[in-house]
Amino acid sequence: MILGMINDYSEKGFKEVRRFGLDAIEFCLNWDVDSDEALSRKEEIKGYSEKYNVKVGSIGRWGMNRIDENGAPLSEALHHDKNLIDLASYLGSPVYNVGCNYAEKFGYYENCDFAIRYFQELLDYAKGKNVKLAVYNCDWANFVYNEKAWSYIIGCLPEIGIKFDSSHSINRKEDYLRVLRDWKEHVYHVHIKGNLQIAGDTYDDSPAGLDTTKWSAIMSLLYIANYDGMLSIEPHSHNWRGKKGDWGVAFTVNFMRPFVMPENYEYAEE
Repeated sequence: MILGMINDYSEKGFKEVRRFGLDAIEFCLNWDVDSDEALSRKEEIKGYSEKYNVKVGSIGRWGMNRIDENGAPLSEALHHDKNLIDLASYLGSPVYNVGCNYAEKFGYYENCDFAIRYFQELLDYAKGKNVKLAVYNCDWANFVYNEKAWSYIIGCLPEIGIKFDSSHSINRKEDYLRVLRDWKEHVYHVHIKGNLQIAGDTYDDSPAGLDTTKWSAIMSLLYIANYDGMLSIEPHSHNWRGKKGDWGVAFTVNFMRPFVMPENYEYAEE
């Protein structure tokens, strides 16, 4: 596994990730980001990656409608997704994270078929580019976030994986450890986002290690699944900003680091 965090693709973003002693960066190039502009800067971004020795571990696009009200793929959305698959391929990012919105006038399984058609086009486009496709498990312009959807869609498209964020599962009152236990072999990417639960409700997205999430159990399940992808720290709380937020990221880095087995770990056999 490799520990990293979300940041932007500027030199400042890479520099900040390296300042925390992290080895990987994730770009969340959401609905309001111009993918043409991002792709046009691919050589510049690769230069930053090499300069700071920070790998690009994941790229994703959240909050974008991908099908229209009739369930047809939106050409503009396909354009953005394909641009970012190309960017991921060029930068060596092993995963691209997507979702699919819901067409309200159709039934659930009709929507699953719409999503399958959309994802299949992206899978076809990504062939030979060394980029895997993962669906994110939050509901921002996305209904493919739970076991019901995964069972049908991943059942039809076994190449599709899951971007797992325990906080979204917790917020939906799911047993997040059971979900991870049952779907761990399909996980391609993991977000490290804290979630502070009080009286059965989310109080704050506090830094991981200063929250109530059972991170040791999550990591145990990932090791059982032989997960070898990125653990991406996601600072999210509006209560943790400025100096305190910076310290919170540093705390999470130090909290998570002992969970990551070093690549050069030596096993002494008797």
